[in-house]
Amino acid sequence: MKNIVYILLLSTQVFFAQNGFEKGNSFYEKGKYEEAVTAYESVLKDNKYSSELYFNLGNAYYKLNKVAPSIYNYEKALVLNPNDSESINNLKFAQKRTIDEIKVIPKVGFGKLVRDFTGIYHYNTWAWISVSLAAAFLLFFIGYYFSQITVSKRIFFFGMFVLIFFILISVSSAIFEKSHFDNEKPAIIFAEITEVKSEPQKAGSAIFVLHEGTKIFVKETLENWKKVQLTDGTEGWIESSAIKEVK
Repeated sequence: MKNIVYILLLSTQVFFAQNGFEKGNSFYEKGKYEEAVTAYESVLKDNKYSSELYFNLGNAYYKLNKVAPSIYNYEKALVLNPNDSESINNLKFAQKRTIDEIKVIPKVGFGKLVRDFTGIYHYNTWAWISVSLAAAFLLFFIGYYFSQITVSKRIFFFGMFVLIFFILISVSSAIFEKSHFDNEKPAIIFAEITEVKSEPQKAGSAIFVLHEGTKIFVKETLENWKKVQLTDGTEGWIESSAIKEVK
């Protein structure tokens, strides 16, 4: 009986979440963007989310000329689906509406090569690749163990070493990507205008000013202050209330 109740509750939650998402889509198609935002946000309040939901919510905010929320939701969509071309494209359009023009310092050296390689896939994808390679290794081991032909044994034996090599690469890539994901803390400026201070207090001198929609990275938290870094490497302290962290 309890199992039936749990299934009914789960089905009801999924139904209402889907209903809210479809309502949002309907409002969006009719040009009722405020209503679309409300419908999409109601789904998020029920702890139901997906890259499609964040993408659609970003589109609705974009239509309402709300820069920070649109960029924030496109970024949220890309956290769940990093290679989604539509989210990447729409994010670029939204970023063109920001005031701050901050250069991106490209990474160089061995670290960049490693990051470029491991960044090809999400860490979950690397994990599944590792599992697939491990299964292939098991099959090669079985083939080596039961094969009676010398040539076949050599092929299976050599194949196991090759698979071990690729397993090590995929596992290392998964660990590296997971570490990068956990350590990187992007955030979006939501305040219309805010000062970045030299120290975590209001009396601190202002280093520069940022406007809504600008992307930053949180490096440290101290009470109501966040130490942030821009894409050009510049650092400073900003009030926590002025930003919204993407993850």
